Amino acid sequence: MPRAILWIITVYAAAMNVAAFAVFGMDKRRARKNAWRVPEKTLFLLALAGGSLGAVCGMCAFRHKTRHWYFRYGLPAILLAHCALLAWIL
Repeated sequence: MPRAILWIITVYAAAMNVAAFAVFGMDKRRARKNAWRVPEKTLFLLALAGGSLGAVCGMCAFRHKTRHWYFRYGLPAILLAHCALLAWIL
């Protein structure tokens, strides 16, 4: 695989993980203030779009969405799927 493509994938994945982590933190802050919340669908889409590691880290760091079974098991499952895909590509 050409280096340029690997670089693009790396930058994209890093950006998505940072975004997912930040959105989890922002949603937790808004939950405490009873403000407008980020839809759960958006949180899952960020994870599916390549930000699964950031989403799992955000969920643990901010203790956010840990009571919902579909987040507790779904986000790590997405992360494992992304790791398997990465291993297959490389």
